[in-house]
Order: sequence, then structure tokens, then C-alpha cells
Amino acid sequence: MIKEIIQINLDNEMDLILAHKRCMKIAEMCGMASSFQTRFSTAVSEVARCAIAKGTNSLLVLGLNIIKATQKEIIAVITDTADLKSCSPEAFLYASKISGNIQYNYADNQSVTKISQPISAPGLLSETKIKSIIDYFKFEPPLSPYDEIRKKNIELIALSEKLTESENKYKQLANTIPILICVLNERNTVLLVNESLENYLEVPLLTFDRKTLINFIHLEDVDTILEGFNKAKQNRSNFLGETRIKKGSDYIWHLISIVPNKTEDGSFNSWLVYFVDINAQKMMVETLKDNTELKLTKHELESANSKLRFKNKELEQFAYIASHDLQEPLRKIMIMLSRAGEHLSEDQKKKYYFDRITLAAGRLSNLITDVLNYSRIENKEQYFDEVDLNQVIIEVLSDLSLVIEEKNAVINVNPLPKVFGLDTQLRQLLYNLINNALKFNTDQPTVTISYEDVPKDEKLVTSAENYHVISIADNGIGMDGKYSERIFDMFQRLHERDQYGGNGIGLALCRRIIENHNGMINFSSKPGEGTTFWIYLPKK
Repeated sequence: MIKEIIQINLDNEMDLILAHKRCMKIAEMCGMASSFQTRFSTAVSEVARCAIAKGTNSLLVLGLNIIKATQKEIIAVITDTADLKSCSPEAFLYASKISGNIQYNYADNQSVTKISQPISAPGLLSETKIKSIIDYFKFEPPLSPYDEIRKKNIELIALSEKLTESENKYKQLANTIPILICVLNERNTVLLVNESLENYLEVPLLTFDRKTLINFIHLEDVDTILEGFNKAKQNRSNFLGETRIKKGSDYIWHLISIVPNKTEDGSFNSWLVYFVDINAQKMMVETLKDNTELKLTKHELESANSKLRFKNKELEQFAYIASHDLQEPLRKIMIMLSRAGEHLSEDQKKKYYFDRITLAAGRLSNLITDVLNYSRIENKEQYFDEVDLNQVIIEVLSDLSLVIEEKNAVINVNPLPKVFGLDTQLRQLLYNLINNALKFNTDQPTVTISYEDVPKDEKLVTSAENYHVISIADNGIGMDGKYSERIFDMFQRLHERDQYGGNGIGLALCRRIIENHNGMINFSSKPGEGTTFWIYLPKK
């Protein structure tokens, strides 16, 4: 009996990495020795690599095969519509050599590859243990940004299919029932007409006004409908009445309902107009039921889509950035450079470019540190505490004391408020902005941190009174306003590295911290006249 643990669609190289890691994890949780973990995972990876390169619709299923109480094994089943073994016999030969437990069958345009590895201590793999393994992968956190995006995409596709199905059913219902429906905006323009009303009318319904209504509404009823609709618009209320609609040479009595269509948050969206034959009132009640399922699915789709856009943006920016693993080999390189340079003269160091290599390694180390700092700023809900920005400024200026002393800078600090947030992130925010004010300055720097007498930026916020507004102004080199969007992007530099140091991450980190605090950041600047950054932090 095979108990399935996890499925992986084999589409690209990232899926190959996920397959290998999950094979290793299952083998480890089953108590296998490291050598057998590696053998099994490598064999599966070889066939999976072949499926990605040569196959179509490839699927990997990892599970546990319970032959009997004393005989259990890990099993990997790879299915594909292509004859994988014929496409890449060398891959299967290598996998067989590593594992020794591989079966292959191809029939009816379907290939099945089974790779198994016996468990050395099957008695320890109880039902409870097996359930814990299955639950681990069921609730397993994402292994990488790609894995997280993939899971979000799967959820999004499922939600999208569910929404499409619900919309199709609702549209089919609206088009087939004998009810005449149209949707209006605030200016009485007709946005949508269902098939029943479209087929009922002799001319297209484009606007809901007197000139149009007299074409199909009895002349005696037109003014009553328009007056009732105008009152409904003023009060955002419903209008209900009776009218006669022209059908051929006759007029048929209908019940007319005009109701405001509202979004989930209660705000006005449009007007719904229904014409129902009075004899079909019971059908009307069934049709006008609130489609809660459609609204809920649409809300879930919008929420998932918003999160996906954010994650996709992060994934694009960090596609080629690894993680902490980058620091370790770089650290070793710098240590080896230092040791190698101990026995060399200055001329020899110059000959072998020691200074350039050391400088380049240092820049790379700073870049990795900055990127890791950026990736640590999470966007999920966090618990904020009251933070005294006056104390934060004291700590920041202490950290920058050597730079301030070296440049003979003048720092003016006005009393600052207490805000709700994360102390470490707000310290990083102020540190980056003040450090930039000191760095990008060719004269004696003067930096002023203020809380009072700051202008409202109506373009940025609609109610500045709900925000603490802090400004950081300097007399530095300034910048052109055309860079207002670009400077907050990752790795964006406005100057050559030999002019001013840095990796182009500082302001991107600032914006992410501000967004994490539900605030905003903006700046005003002119070349040669300095720069002022405006920080908006919510009061509540």
C-alpha cells in the first residue's frame, strides 16, 4: 500500500531543486543514513532532469510503500507522456547504477518510472510517524521565493477557475431567466444589458433618460420612473414601481426595481435596474438573491492577486541573490587574501592587485549585507510598540559620530514625536537618511531633523493631519526631480562608485520600512541646493 506524501510538477530547473530537497528530507525523516539519502535523491533527480528536458506534463509523486510491517520503502513515481528512457537512456543507466531499485514502463503514450529505497529500520516508522511526515509536507513552509510564488500561483489558478465558473453560471442565469436587467452608472449611461432585455427592445439601450425611455416605456409612466430614480440617487436608496413596457403593438405591465449596487466595503458602485413581469414575482425573488459566493470568491482572488504582484516584484529583484550562504565563501576569500598578503611586500601586493581584490571583496560583502537587511523587512502584520524617536536619533548620531566629526558636520535636531513601530527598523530608516545627507555633500554638511512647520503634500496624502510628518533636510549636492521614482528602486545609483560609495540599496530599504509601517516617504530637491526627505508615519 502506497501512502502519498507530496506531488511536484516538473516544469523547470527550480522544480528539480525542490524535488531533490524534498527527497532528501523524506529520506532523513525516515531515518536513512546520509549515503542512502544522497543515492535516492540523486537517482530521482537524474530522471526528473530528463523529464524536464525531454518530457511533457511531467509529475513526480513521493510516498511511502508499506509492503508489510517489517518491509517498508520510500518510493518516487515519475509519470510523463513521453518515452523518457528512449529520450535519455544514459540518465536511466546512471540512476540504476546509483539506486539499483528502478522500474520503467511505457505503454499507451504514458511512461511510469518507479524508484524505491528500502527503509533500514521499518519498525520505527509507525503509523503516527508516517502521519507526522505527511502533515509536515502538508503544512511545509516555502523553501524559496520561487516555491512560495508557485504555491500562490496554484491557489490563484484555483480561485480564478472557481470565479470563472461562478461568473459563467451567474451570467447564464441572468441571460436565460425572463427578467430584463441593465446596469447604469451615476451619469445614467447604460453599462450592461442582459440578453433578455436586448432581445426585447427594438433599439439599443444606451442611456437611461427620457429621450430613450419613451421608445419602450409607456409615456404616462416615464416621468414617474425618472422622478423616483432621481430621489433614489439623492438618498442612495431603492426605487420600486410599476410600468408598462412596449412589446410589439402592446404594453406589458412590469415591476421595475432600481437598486444601488455596492461593493464589499459598502461604497457605491453602480445602479441595477430590473424589469419583471408581474406574474413572475416569485422567480424575481430567487434571481435577486445576493450572490455571496461570487463576491467572496472575487474578494479572495483580488487579495491573492495583490499578494502575488508584491511577491513577483520581490522575486524579480532577488532572482540572482542567494542568501546567507554567499557570505561564508566570501569571508574565507578575504581571510585567505589577508594571510597571503602577510608575506608579500607592498610592490608585490600591487603587482598581484591585492588592494583591488580586497576592495572588490569588501564591496561584495557590503552588498550582501545590504541585500539581507532588505530581505529581512517583512510585510506581514507585526506587533508595534511605542518608539521615542528622540532616543532613536541619539543612538543614530552616536553610530555616525566618527563621520560627523570627520566632516565637521552641523546636526540640528528639533523635538521629535513618539510613534508606533519597530525600533530597529526606524533606527535603520533614520540612519540611512542621515548617512546619505552626510555622504552626498561636498561642503561642510548641515543636517536638520524637524517635526514642526512641515508642509502638507496633497499629492502624497489626503489627510496629513493623521500622520506624524518628520523632515530630514541637508545642504548637499541635491538631485534632479526626474529621479523621484528611480531613487527608491533596488540597486539604483545616480553617481559613479568612485565618486560616492554605496550599493544603491539604502533608499529602497527606507521605502520598504516605511511601507511596513503603513506610511509614506517623499522628497524635494534641486541640484546644488540640498535635499529634504519627508517621512509620514501614521498617528494610530
